[in-house]
Amino acid sequence: MAIREPVLSHVDRAVSAPPMPSARRRKWGPGFDDGLMGVALLAGPANVIMELALPGVGYGVMESRVESGRADRHPIKRARTTFTYLAVATRGTDEQKKAYRRAVNKSHAQVYSTPDSPVEYNAFDKNLQLWVAACLYKGGVDVARVFIGEMDDETADRHYRESAALATTLQVPAEMWPADRAAFDQYWQESLHKLHIDDTIREYLYPFAVSRIRGVRLPKRVQEPLEQFNLLITTGFLPQRFRDEMHLDWTPDKQRKFDRLMARIRFVNNLTPRAIREFPFNLLLRDVDWRIRTGRPLV
Repeated sequence: MAIREPVLSHVDRAVSAPPMPSARRRKWGPGFDDGLMGVALLAGPANVIMELALPGVGYGVMESRVESGRADRHPIKRARTTFTYLAVATRGTDEQKKAYRRAVNKSHAQVYSTPDSPVEYNAFDKNLQLWVAACLYKGGVDVARVFIGEMDDETADRHYRESAALATTLQVPAEMWPADRAAFDQYWQESLHKLHIDDTIREYLYPFAVSRIRGVRLPKRVQEPLEQFNLLITTGFLPQRFRDEMHLDWTPDKQRKFDRLMARIRFVNNLTPRAIREFPFNLLLRDVDWRIRTGRPLV
């Protein structure tokens, strides 16, 4: 039996809500020590699926000529560059953001469609970049709601304004970032009509959904339960629209399992020192400074 997403207030509709928010979670406001940088990695595969659900992004990533940046062939390196981008965009200095923007531009120059591509795309397309940034913002809000609860209006507005850096650290002009959360919700709802995951992209994305690393095979009795466990987490963080595109089943029983698992992780995360909770993002910012200083590539 499929689960419908809850009906929420105008402000909370769509982007502000995870798949099944719990009324038991407490509100949080300015000064609340979130410490969610590390645990947010759990939602990473779901965010990749959301981003690539827009055909131009999906085929742009799958057909990328940047060999070292291909997530299907070099998942560890791609993860490092993606996590570093998030760290720089949300907590980096102006110098770090400028340096990373230049590095991303250099890579994006090699990503564009050919006559054989099923859809037309260009990595410099600001609309595609805006969608990627929007998914990252939504993913962050979803994680916060799952592990902490509702933001008060002041905190939510401040977080939204700060999240504009997710777009401007790419090539998105500041004026393209929707003016406020209500405008973002409208943008998100309109964008949902443009999404489609075909069989080719779905096959490409499934290994991400189960966190399967290319070339690494464990015994079947270990591999299958592990992949089902990872799939539960990924599907739990996906809104229903994306589950449908991926042909991923979701039931009340799976929702309960997901909620229980997140509750356990939340309990452990709250007891963990902040430096550990923020790993690896805290170290990645130091790595960026080291790479800039020594002239090593950032992406």
